[in-house]
Amino acid sequence: MSDIKLTHAGGLKAGSYVLIDNQPCIVKDTQTSRPGKHGHAKVRVKATNIFTGSTKEVVMPGHDNVEVPIIFKKNGSITNIEGEHIDLMDMETFEEVTAELKLVDESIKDKLAAGQTVMFWQVMGKILIKTIQEEE
Repeated sequence: MSDIKLTHAGGLKAGSYVLIDNQPCIVKDTQTSRPGKHGHAKVRVKATNIFTGSTKEVVMPGHDNVEVPIIFKKNGSITNIEGEHIDLMDMETFEEVTAELKLVDESIKDKLAAGQTVMFWQVMGKILIKTIQEEE
């Protein structure tokens, strides 16, 4: 899958992204413990799912590779809102993509309208609308 790259668990920091249970999450906190003479460092990661907002906590060896989602941050114009789907036109490629209304941030869900420019994230095949761009 080209939407994922690998990194060391010990390199995760607050604000970075990681896949936990195959779900993209943003890291909120990490703690590293260094056990005895021949042990391996363990990393405790607290993260929040970027789609659902649920919190997860995992412990893993610091030398292990973990999967990190590649997030494409783009601008788009809303062309249509119908039922639970929002049609967007990517402002760079003019490609049409569809977002699910349930993945829209609650603070802007009621303010969306056709013709608006929004910033959206493309993550693992899903579209997540983050903010409404202000008209100049």
